[in-house]
Amino acid sequence: MLKVLFLCVHNSARSQMAEAFFNRYAKGGDVAKSAGIEPGTLNPYVVKAMEQKGFDISRNATKGVFSLYKEGQMFSHIIAVCDEEAAQRCPIFPGVSQRLLWSFPDPSTFTGSEEEIIKQVCLVRDSIEQKVKELLEVQGSK
Repeated sequence: MLKVLFLCVHNSARSQMAEAFFNRYAKGGDVAKSAGIEPGTLNPYVVKAMEQKGFDISRNATKGVFSLYKEGQMFSHIIAVCDEEAAQRCPIFPGVSQRLLWSFPDPSTFTGSEEEIIKQVCLVRDSIEQKVKELLEVQGSK
């Protein structure tokens, strides 16, 4: 059984999307959670981009990775969806069989009109969805 933790800096965008995709597409009891190093506020552009794909994440709360660590939660895979420097700040969870880095651009840094920002967020969203599907296929959970 896969138990995946998706991490990013604020748990406001990339890790939220990865968690939603994984939990929708995974089979056989495989499950994902997401967390951030410094929990922030859910990115409204990400909420809109996910709505376009039929996902309602508007009520999701951002979570801190250190809280999960202190609770003793266990994961088979930890996947950082931020940059390598931020991923280095994550605690070492016992029992993890794989630590992966999937570096995606941070939607909180996108600038431009609302339409331009949504377009950039959708590119990141689609890339994350593809990586999640590839992981599940390789792991035999899709």
